[in-house]
Amino acid sequence: MSEPTSPESFDDARARATVWRLAAAQALGGANSAVIFATGAIVGATLAPSASLATVPLSMYVVGLAAATLPVGIISRRFGRRVAFIIGSGAGALCGLLGAIAILQASFVLFCVATLFGGFYGAAAQSYRFAAADGASPAYRPKAVSWVMAGGVFAGVLGPQLVQWTMDIWSPYLFSFSFLAQAVVALIAMALLSTVDAPKPAPADMHGGRPLVEIIKQPRFVAAAICGVVSYAMMNLVMTSAPLAMKLCGLSLSDSNFGIQWHVVAMYGPSFFTGALITRFGAPKVVAVGLLLEALAAIIGMSGVTAMHFWVGLVVLGVGWNFGFVGASALVLETHRPQERNKVQAFNDFLVFGLMAIGSFSSGQLLANYGWNAVNAVVFPPVVLGLAVLMIAGFAKRRALKQAQAFPDPAI
Repeated sequence: MSEPTSPESFDDARARATVWRLAAAQALGGANSAVIFATGAIVGATLAPSASLATVPLSMYVVGLAAATLPVGIISRRFGRRVAFIIGSGAGALCGLLGAIAILQASFVLFCVATLFGGFYGAAAQSYRFAAADGASPAYRPKAVSWVMAGGVFAGVLGPQLVQWTMDIWSPYLFSFSFLAQAVVALIAMALLSTVDAPKPAPADMHGGRPLVEIIKQPRFVAAAICGVVSYAMMNLVMTSAPLAMKLCGLSLSDSNFGIQWHVVAMYGPSFFTGALITRFGAPKVVAVGLLLEALAAIIGMSGVTAMHFWVGLVVLGVGWNFGFVGASALVLETHRPQERNKVQAFNDFLVFGLMAIGSFSSGQLLANYGWNAVNAVVFPPVVLGLAVLMIAGFAKRRALKQAQAFPDPAI
């Protein structure tokens, strides 16, 4: 007699092959954001009519992230993730092309439009981590997410190095050729993504599942979403301000590029073992460590304004983001069923990037009006909130387990 068929079949060998392609695409896609964050505030300060608007291009990138998350989920659900990925990389190529033209034409508005398209690309790239978990066994899912995120290590090298190698090629139009190079990298990513094994969802996965409202009411989802928002938003707040703050403190562009490069490496480098840590200790503990590291980065930032203070703070901030965001993503995977994944994952990313977009517009105002210490001080209250919701979700889970043991379901 044959074994009963599982409602979801797992093929970790197939998932691993997909993971390697997505990790490579993550490296190429991450170069898009690395170029934008290494140069956006500096270009913005040059082109903007007011110094307080210098970080608006970076905020527009975050707006693009938020605006595209739900469309990426809808396209993935109807046509398959591969189609969404290719469209996203096309937006990345457009970002690079428009960014180069904007710098050549000294157009602040066009530069903001360019970074908006960069955000569209970033939204598609953010879904790579969830795509890696499709078809993987529950035990392998945290590792799949983590390994794809590890591709960002190479983005941390590639993106800032693109800037370093190309920023003066079209002098005096600083960074214009950097954006053109980024467009070429996005086209290479598009070719790679066309080979990813991510077919259109089966008809059975297009319907059914619980209502979204029911899913997002789970304490586990609430904790995952809030911690994802806090870990990403606080990292973004500090990172977007750091290059301009370093310039205002008299540090060189090379110092700024070096800091962003190692920040991005620190963001993704821990992914080589974050999945194993989640499997061993559980996602909530890893998220808590990540939030505490972000608070530590803020303390380092407030303790001095030398190049070393900026560099060490940015590295600690990157590691904190990795633990917090990858852990929160693993928590999201625990809250939905296979047929619910696209809508739940897209809604989670919409919350993360939507709320991050709102906070992102304040970074330039904070830095211009109150200084670097104020930017870092803002980190502490959200971190406390994230730790609190983790504790509440953990308590709710333990209470549910006790109730299940005390009143077992007779149907099981």
